[in-house]
Amino acid sequence: MNKPIDFQTILGADGQPAFVVMPYTDFVERFAGERDMLPHAVVEATIDGATLTKAWRLYLGLTQVEVADRLGITQPSYAVLEASKKLRKSSRERIAAALGIQPGQLTVD
Repeated sequence: MNKPIDFQTILGADGQPAFVVMPYTDFVERFAGERDMLPHAVVEATIDGATLTKAWRLYLGLTQVEVADRLGITQPSYAVLEASKKLRKSSRERIAAALGIQPGQLTVD
């Protein structure tokens, strides 16, 4: 059985439904299988020169030490990974799990 989605419909000037607003977590849960989405703030940080790994960490409000602790490595070791523009698949998967995101959200195709 599908979980009901909590959403709000916004009507346009003509009184007809024009937009639907829903909680972000519900949106991600619903559409995560279709593609790996990125929040605008993450995309914006990458445009400003951050790697996706760094952009996600900043977006989630984490320090390098916190992520390194989650990975069981030192902060300098994590800093090297975070600066890498191309992570190995295994590193990408471990970092994604530590950040609570999908591995595909750390790649740009």
